[in-house]
Amino acid sequence: MINNVQGSQDTVSMDQNPDERTQSQSHRCQLLDLPWEDVLVTHVFCYLPLRHLVSLQCVSKSFRSLVQVYLANCRKFDPTQTGHHIPKEAFCSMLRHNQVLHHLCVSNCSDWITDKELLPVIGQNQHLLRVDLRGCVHLSRHALVAVSLSCPRLQHLTLAHCEWVDSLALRSLADHCPDLRSLDITACRQLKDQAVCYLAGKCPELRSLSVAVNANITDTAVEEVAKKCRELERLDLTGCLRVRNEAIRTLAEYCPKLQSLKVNHCHNVTESSLGVLRRRDVEIDVEPPLQRALVLLQDVVGFAPFINLQI
Repeated sequence: MINNVQGSQDTVSMDQNPDERTQSQSHRCQLLDLPWEDVLVTHVFCYLPLRHLVSLQCVSKSFRSLVQVYLANCRKFDPTQTGHHIPKEAFCSMLRHNQVLHHLCVSNCSDWITDKELLPVIGQNQHLLRVDLRGCVHLSRHALVAVSLSCPRLQHLTLAHCEWVDSLALRSLADHCPDLRSLDITACRQLKDQAVCYLAGKCPELRSLSVAVNANITDTAVEEVAKKCRELERLDLTGCLRVRNEAIRTLAEYCPKLQSLKVNHCHNVTESSLGVLRRRDVEIDVEPPLQRALVLLQDVVGFAPFINLQI
């Protein structure tokens, strides 16, 4: 049946004169004939990884122009789209004309990105809601100041392991981004209690905060965060060696919405303060003492003896 249909099509094609065949072929719709911004950019290219679109530019001048239109209207730029590593030249080319970004993650550029490459992108994208600069060790405090001044609607910021973050830059963030919902300043070791307290006073809508791996953080900062950020849901104090039970009790008192607390390696935090949060089903990354003892016993003797935990 298929052969008959194909044969009939061939017969019709043969019956056409050359001019008719040429005219028929010229009316075939090609990819680039579709509306660029209304169809291809909005409904097709959004499903392709950016790294594939960059390669597509090499096909022809028309495809290069089309990809440039897409890149100029792209709302999200992160490693899930670009791959685990992106060269400097590709980064600058891809974002040169974009002014509508909402989400920018440059963690896959951490080994080379500096203020020179980042600041122009930040300066022309004032609608950014989420910025991830984790591990970008070659940036400076000017990068955070630029984010603060250019992105007043910012809600989520990751600065983990950016040791260039200092108190003045954090104060700038607090002054200009009052809608901040989550902040990760893990291992930003220049920061002390005073800077974190100032942030808490200016950003009361914080839901998630990490001040992990910073021995400068004490009960003073934790208690101020607890009192000023009543909507807090997640707090990471991992490795904050100077935090004690008093701060955890204050946290339990003032933060009824707390869902997750990390206090691993906080040697001055004990079950006497954590127990209150456990009874509220707060997720804590440290096991209760009895549970830890059972795990250690199992490692030593090869099995866990039956113990009635209800006693």
